[in-house]
Amino acid sequence: MRPWIMLLGFALAAPAAFGAQAQVPPSAGTTATPPVPAEVPLLAPVVVSGVVSGPGLWKVSRDGHVLWVLGTLSPLPGNMQWESHEVEQVLAQSKQVLLQPKIELKADVGFFGKLFLLPSAYGARKNPDGKSLDQVMDASTYARWLVLKRKYIGNDGGIERWRPLFAAEELYNKALKGNGLNRDGGVPGKVAALAKQDGVVETPVRYRVEIRHPRDAIKAFKAAAPSDMECFDRTLDAIEHDLPAMTARANAWATGDLEALRALPDSHRHDTCVAAVTGAGFARQFGMADIPAQLEAAWLAAARDALAKNDTSFAMLPMDELLSPDGYLARLKAQGYAVEAPLGLDDAPAAGGSVAAPVSAAAH
Repeated sequence: MRPWIMLLGFALAAPAAFGAQAQVPPSAGTTATPPVPAEVPLLAPVVVSGVVSGPGLWKVSRDGHVLWVLGTLSPLPGNMQWESHEVEQVLAQSKQVLLQPKIELKADVGFFGKLFLLPSAYGARKNPDGKSLDQVMDASTYARWLVLKRKYIGNDGGIERWRPLFAAEELYNKALKGNGLNRDGGVPGKVAALAKQDGVVETPVRYRVEIRHPRDAIKAFKAAAPSDMECFDRTLDAIEHDLPAMTARANAWATGDLEALRALPDSHRHDTCVAAVTGAGFARQFGMADIPAQLEAAWLAAARDALAKNDTSFAMLPMDELLSPDGYLARLKAQGYAVEAPLGLDDAPAAGGSVAAPVSAAAH
């Protein structure tokens, strides 16, 4: 995606920032960090480090054709080295890799339009009328921000002019790094490298929104002032209170403990911040309404196509979509596809079977 289009996409830094992520209702399970196998060294008391294999794969099949699905998670341990022999074997057999679903913004501008659009898009990151953060929020919220800013960002005066939506995203990224976590643990990059090595075609799955008048879109974004404070408040909550659970979820993914991962609560910060953008009036005005449903439809169509034409395919989806009783794989199961969860995941929405031997299973 072009840099200026990313700016127009409000710089939400996660690769699947607008991806559909149906959340599992928090369970009543413990929030303690799950036990880590002795052979996995620890970078810090709570963050897994070293070589890890991650979770097993889900299997979707029909008429001898198989789609293997890896559940992804954000954040993940920043110093882990993910090496999944299961994924390597499946990719070596696959004809296609479905990338995670995302929205793609396409703006109708020429070369000179791009030159003038960049400064305007950058300006959309700042508060209207040159206001600073302490002028757009109550004193108690700003005090919480200052404590976390000093801890994770330092003395950056420029960020004080940013809109809360963007300030929250910068703070979140810095807090992850400061606690030994990062957005994706290098997993998408490793999958891309393996696919390239094996000559497997990567297929983007996207819902494209074409903006014919990008300057108008930027003006509308500035004027609409999406629910910045909801995202901002939820980000402060997540950093103040949810980091232990985030770390436990990251460790559970790294060590393949899906039961622990399902039991641990999610902060739901992602949903709140995406809703702050997509729920605004300007978003509906420019064709960005009902994005989760559009992305779901795009992925299901791509999955059905891959299953129809390939003996073996591979896909990545947010883990919550795989664990949810009404997630993407549950939709495929309702449409007549066989869906099997990884070994060790009891009572999963699409449970049954094992993926201990993907090579032989895919060859049937």
